[in-house]
Amino acid sequence: MKIAIASDHAAVALKAELREWLIEEGHEVADLGPDTAESVDYPNYGYMLAGVVADGTVERGIGLCGSGIGISMALNRNPDVRCALVSEPASARLCREHNDANVIAMGARLIGPDMAKACIEAFLKTEFEGGRHQRRVDKLSNPS
Repeated sequence: MKIAIASDHAAVALKAELREWLIEEGHEVADLGPDTAESVDYPNYGYMLAGVVADGTVERGIGLCGSGIGISMALNRNPDVRCALVSEPASARLCREHNDANVIAMGARLIGPDMAKACIEAFLKTEFEGGRHQRRVDKLSNPS
């Protein structure tokens, strides 16, 4: 699967570990940065990640910042992105099953690498149920 991953400075180390793990798992990974822990603005990286998800360059996205909150807000400004902030596998599974999430966000200061990997695994392996959920998901991009 083609996956893009982006973070802010607070999550650079977690991003690097997750990128390497995803590659080992056989995924094609686009690391959108940053490359150092020098202070950056999470909206810039959220918007960049949202762009490649929305235009179909990648199938799924992973956004990381200190809490996961800021980058998830930036990602969800794009009407073609459905980003869920997750901290355990059940939420990662449900955001796919019920909400057709195409991006997950996590907080590097709140989640360890093993839990982050478990969340990503659930997110990537779960299919959207469709059916009764489709009408609701459609309203996320077209509220009228």
